[in-house]
Amino acid sequence: MMRNTLLAAIGVATLATAPAVAADLAARPYTKAPPPVIAPIYDWSGFYIGINGGGASSRKCWDINNFTARGVVVSPAVREGCHDATGGIVGGQIGYRWQASNWVFGLEAQGDWADLTGSNVSAFITAWNNHTKVDAIGLFTGQVGYAWNSVLWYVKGGAAVTHDKFQGIFVPTGAPFDNANETRWGGAVGAGLEFGFAPNWSVGVEYDHLFMGNRNIGFTSTGVLSAAGTQFRTDNIRQDVDMGTVRINYRFGGPVVARY
Repeated sequence: MMRNTLLAAIGVATLATAPAVAADLAARPYTKAPPPVIAPIYDWSGFYIGINGGGASSRKCWDINNFTARGVVVSPAVREGCHDATGGIVGGQIGYRWQASNWVFGLEAQGDWADLTGSNVSAFITAWNNHTKVDAIGLFTGQVGYAWNSVLWYVKGGAAVTHDKFQGIFVPTGAPFDNANETRWGGAVGAGLEFGFAPNWSVGVEYDHLFMGNRNIGFTSTGVLSAAGTQFRTDNIRQDVDMGTVRINYRFGGPVVARY
């Protein structure tokens, strides 16, 4: 009986001390949930301005169809030959882009100073050397592109304009015997790849082909082979231009949009 009484007393004491022991136990530590993953995307939207530089080649083919210095009409036209006017270009561009999901659309105007020169001996009269210089190129184009974050690939198309100077050189003396100049409009297509390397800054490469067509150009005599200031000949001159440039742009606007 004494043993039962002792066990009962121990049980009562245990029950009495259990809440105190539980209160003394350390609280379960709280672990904060990790923050959501943020995937930044480069935003190509906004106005931009930049510079470009590179090289170009202008293919020129001359067909004489009117030799007025001696009152001779050449019919059919006689091919004088072709040459490539090559050299460097440098200039700038300004435009605006807007982005919808991964698609990027834009408008751009580009102007370049050029120094493209070339010549060939005329197949009509071998004592003549036909010389070309292209000193300015302009592009007015629309763009459609696809962006992978800070990498943009695009195609473009629109209008092109060139300023050309032509000369006939008398081979025996090296003196120019006639000259002409023109501003010619045509079409352009191109493609480029651009990379955003810093906030608001991007660098890229671009290739463009210009379809400048055919035009009849009247040449004015310098006085070497006929009276100065009179029309000496008329040539139909065909022209295409290929140009490759490296471009650096600065864009006005926020460069990054957070995407969860």
